[in-house]
Amino acid sequence: MSTALKRLIDEQNEIWTRMQDLRRGMEDRDLTAEERQNWDLAEARLSVVSADIDRLQRAAALDQVDRSQIITGRGDDPTPGGGQEAREARYAEAFYTFIRRGLDRLTPAQRDLLSEGFGEVRAQGTVVDTAGGYLVPEGFRATMTETMVAFGGLLNLANVIATGTGQDLPWPTNDDTANKGRILAENTQVNEVNVTLGQRKLKAHTYTSDLVRVALALLQDSVFNLETWLPGVLGTRIGRAVSEHLVIGTGVDQPEGITVGGIVGKTGAISATAVITYDDLIDLEHSVNSAYRGSARYVLADSMLKLIRKLKDGQNRPLWQPVPVPGFPATINGFAYTVDDDMPDPAVSAKSIAFGDFKRGYIVRQVRDVQLMILRERYADYLQVGFHGFARLDARIDDAAAFRLFQHGAAS
Repeated sequence: MSTALKRLIDEQNEIWTRMQDLRRGMEDRDLTAEERQNWDLAEARLSVVSADIDRLQRAAALDQVDRSQIITGRGDDPTPGGGQEAREARYAEAFYTFIRRGLDRLTPAQRDLLSEGFGEVRAQGTVVDTAGGYLVPEGFRATMTETMVAFGGLLNLANVIATGTGQDLPWPTNDDTANKGRILAENTQVNEVNVTLGQRKLKAHTYTSDLVRVALALLQDSVFNLETWLPGVLGTRIGRAVSEHLVIGTGVDQPEGITVGGIVGKTGAISATAVITYDDLIDLEHSVNSAYRGSARYVLADSMLKLIRKLKDGQNRPLWQPVPVPGFPATINGFAYTVDDDMPDPAVSAKSIAFGDFKRGYIVRQVRDVQLMILRERYADYLQVGFHGFARLDARIDDAAAFRLFQHGAAS
């Protein structure tokens, strides 16, 4: 654990303790003006510190990602001094030389290496100096993917599979929970109870970052950190679109979002404003079968988290608890939570909370890897180069019993 993270956790717990001391002192009387001001300042600082802790914990988790698998090769490198790591390094060098200097500055060996990681694009344009987009090297891809993940917490939780082609992928479904074994009497024939399998198809919707133009002089400047800046910009754009669809996608020509295809486990009281109670959360948790609750967590927007942080249980204890000890996340009623701001804000009839095991309940299919296209000649008269990245994926609810939604009541 970093020194900064430990310091933030200690500060969060200290602020929380002060707030609870203040709350206990005002249970049987009204707040003074000074106490209101102190509470508001403490709550504002607590929100800032909690958000910083989440960021550092996500960054620490990304450090643990296994990036040892090469994505550009097809087996071991037969050349002397080869091996996957050496091949990956040569691919990355060729790729960034291609980005900065163009195809004509590559050696024949570098061109062959890029061709092996080449991604075919069906709709080819005459202004593109390649027939498609090259697969990005591992470091570039990792940065772009991490940027995408940072925008939507759900992508961290779902069951993500990768395929080599974009053909429709039949995905079997099965719910055999209604069937159970029985005692077999002597000399009695065994009953036949077939397993009913369903099937859904996972497609490959193409997400594009749209075009980014970069000055040629900037590309040729070795001080400019292209390897970090470019995937950050492209990944951010793709990430915003993917994150939104994983939550509210219609399932028609786009992924099916969890709030669209998910089942409502608890509906709040009818009210003119969005409200939620302790009992609502208990009912939501128990609407998910206990078989899934061992790995369950909450997914909600920060605006919903703000409401929940004000809730208390039957013993007047806050449901939201700060980090209990270093290395453990903050919890809601004992369950971990993920903030995803593409989840709907609290509002009348809004589905603002999801709770359950999303690894079993939601599946994301990704095709190959992130690819990059470069339009060098199109903007040559501006002394600029155009870049755009694209990724192909689809997502669907896999096991609908694995999670449930909380929906606010209708307007009174």
